[in-house]
Amino acid sequence: MIDPLTTTNDSGWRLAAEKALRGERLSAAGGQALYACEDLELLSSLSTCKRRQINGDKVFYNRNFHIEPTNICVNHCVFCSYRRQAGEAGSWEYTVDDIREICRSYAGQPVTEVHIVGGVHPARDIYFYASLLYAVKQILPQATIKAFTAVEIDYMARKAGLSYEKSLLLLKENGLEAMPGGGAEIFDETIRRRICPDKTDSRTWLHIHETAHRLGIRTNATMLFGHIETPAHRVDHLLRLRELQDKTGGFDAFIPLKYKSQHNRLGVAGEVPTAEVLRNFAVCRLLLDNIPHLKAYWPMLGKGVMQRALHFGADDIDGTIDDSTKIYSMAGADEHPALTVPELEAIITAAGFVPVERNTFYEPILK
Repeated sequence: MIDPLTTTNDSGWRLAAEKALRGERLSAAGGQALYACEDLELLSSLSTCKRRQINGDKVFYNRNFHIEPTNICVNHCVFCSYRRQAGEAGSWEYTVDDIREICRSYAGQPVTEVHIVGGVHPARDIYFYASLLYAVKQILPQATIKAFTAVEIDYMARKAGLSYEKSLLLLKENGLEAMPGGGAEIFDETIRRRICPDKTDSRTWLHIHETAHRLGIRTNATMLFGHIETPAHRVDHLLRLRELQDKTGGFDAFIPLKYKSQHNRLGVAGEVPTAEVLRNFAVCRLLLDNIPHLKAYWPMLGKGVMQRALHFGADDIDGTIDDSTKIYSMAGADEHPALTVPELEAIITAAGFVPVERNTFYEPILK
């Protein structure tokens, strides 16, 4: 007998929708069936029901800024608009003193998180980054440091000849408290060979996050979508994350990252339409039943689509940013990403939800 959830016709996604309504865990076939669903209103209802079961009507935000130590990188990801070679126009490499100056500009402000990610610099190892963390923590002791993708940690550990566990412990001793989820892209290795051929492989990415979870370091996870992947690749990616979360419980949030097509070599014409972005948010919320938060990262989506994503399962919109990241602006997004707390709260309220300021670990900040 043919399993109806393996089809992409109406009966397939209807059966998957019924399963989601009953609160049952969706299979890979069910996820693919929902990606084929053209009924955005239904997907909105299903994903909103799921996010309300987990987080009620709350939508979270924080007061944060980014530090991007360098965009010089050993990797050659064809979707990347950010990477430069050393000495190339548009490249930078901050020293620890440069980073101290950035942090001093935030001293005395109610910042609760410093987000640190950048290129994989060929000459910098884990000891440089440990000193960077120490410097940040000395100036902003009240702020949580969320730093370094698994791709960055993979390189800095190998360069220093240390295990991932010893590397993470060294970073933790110097101020690392959480990790972002970048570098995951799409886990399928055939896709990775085409879009990020020399990057950390999916097994290593998952292993580093599993190690971090075991050491008490909370992390996020991401997925880059809207390029050459298929719905089947997305579902495979999501289920690998769900499996690790079942094992460790260490992921706090998942962030779907939309591929931006400007200024890179991937060669994909245009970008996926808003309807597909919203469909993807909904399916992510429904498949990832064990990761508590789904983030609509507004510097990548834009404020309007971010607000709409709140009706497709998202319950977090990141933070103030303060025009401190160039990763998406160099790919054609908002050139000056910054929002004030009143602006963030107004966006959330206008969408019909309750704004909640949080720290890195989703604990509400009392005012």
